[in-house]
Amino acid sequence: MTAPAALDLPVPRLVVWRHGRTEWNATGRFQGQMDPPLDAEGRAQAARTAPHLVATGLSAETTVVVASDLVRAADTATALTGVLGVPLLLDERLREHGLGSWEGLTRDEVAERHPEQYAEWLAGRPVPDRGGEQAADVARRALAALRDLPPAEVAVVVTHGGTAGRLIEALLELGPQHRRVFGPLANCGWSELARQGERWRLMRHNTVVAALPGRLEGPATGRPATAPADAEATPEGAAPPAQDADAVL
Repeated sequence: MTAPAALDLPVPRLVVWRHGRTEWNATGRFQGQMDPPLDAEGRAQAARTAPHLVATGLSAETTVVVASDLVRAADTATALTGVLGVPLLLDERLREHGLGSWEGLTRDEVAERHPEQYAEWLAGRPVPDRGGEQAADVARRALAALRDLPPAEVAVVVTHGGTAGRLIEALLELGPQHRRVFGPLANCGWSELARQGERWRLMRHNTVVAALPGRLEGPATGRPATAPADAEATPEGAAPPAQDADAVL
């Protein structure tokens, strides 16, 4: 019997890391496959998170780092590869979920111009007539990128809110009816999965490194924490937080 595609990976441990904040995240603008850069806070998030990722057991000898080729993900990843001293692999198959006609619009603009589409999105259902990609296609291409990685003990996958969600769902063999069972990754939040027997297991989800009040930003000024339940997460049918459009795909 052939192993499921999600099991046919050359690594037994995955760290799925979402990119740092962009100005578009901060203003609730849908990015999709458009390419805005990290803002100052996004760069600080990446710098302070990278050492905490290393402390989870990463080393140059055991770790491969792969990122979406969109600049916000690639630049986030370089904060980690610089600490580890490993090369960065870029793969366009890890790009964000293509959002078609919504890309570049704010949530308010989508709600005004496409109210029926927006209502479907809020409810977690497929959005008709928007263009872009289907969720299953996003998961399929992300898994294909991981299958092409070199063998390693752990892979850090630096990607986007929507793609991270679809990838985690595919690894855990969750169907469309289980969309949004897990809250979305915050900017620079990460989840860890490990292969155990014939299944993948979610070991931690949406871990973030918070800046300490009154301290300068930098690699040693944060502390790891699990984001509270309402931090960039969206209860089914409720209005998503205004600061981040792409997190709740």
